[in-house]
Amino acid sequence: MRISRLAMLVLGTMALAGAASIKPASADPYDYPWCAQGPSLGYPGECAYQTYDQCSASVSGRYLSCGENPRFLFREPPPPPPPRRHHRRHRHAYPD
Repeated sequence: MRISRLAMLVLGTMALAGAASIKPASADPYDYPWCAQGPSLGYPGECAYQTYDQCSASVSGRYLSCGENPRFLFREPPPPPPPRRHHRRHRHAYPD
């Protein structure tokens, strides 16, 4: 009886740890350069298009237009990579 309780406790802890390690989806999974914009979509719109042609094909026949995604245009650039460290290899001069 005691072993089964311990096993259930271990399994429950592992399940909780597994569920806690799952990363949630980004708040805005559609952060592409082009947005379908219109009165029904709000601002900046539905930003799910990688090219202007994709966006214009999607909005064709609807009361929408295509515009650039301001979050994509004005996002902060990624930080530069750290400087590389160069290690010198010394040649040993051995006496003849």
